[in-house]
Amino acid sequence: MKINFVQTIIAIAASLLIAYGLYSFHDSKNKILLSAGSFVFLAIALVLSIGISFELPRTTTNVRVLSGLFFAMGLISNLIFSSINFSVPSYVIINGILLLVFISLVYAINKVKQ
Repeated sequence: MKINFVQTIIAIAASLLIAYGLYSFHDSKNKILLSAGSFVFLAIALVLSIGISFELPRTTTNVRVLSGLFFAMGLISNLIFSSINFSVPSYVIINGILLLVFISLVYAINKVKQ
């Protein structure tokens, strides 16, 4: 696994800006949870999508496609949460499950080494 620092910094900055946008548009007591949760989820997905490459090109392509899909799902999920009043457990459970499924799929793709 090779990390490209410039692209990783760009991915983190983009995730930070999206999280700030969600923070500024949401108007309830869960603003900080929404922005922190969206930053973590989107940063992980974007860093794996554009900031990291693996030894084999197929693995890199598969992880990038999967990361792009989960980035879109995470963004849609967080946009929905920013437009409704939500409870803390529902946000943590839904985004936690999405993140764990994503990480386990990336691990499985990397482990296959094709």
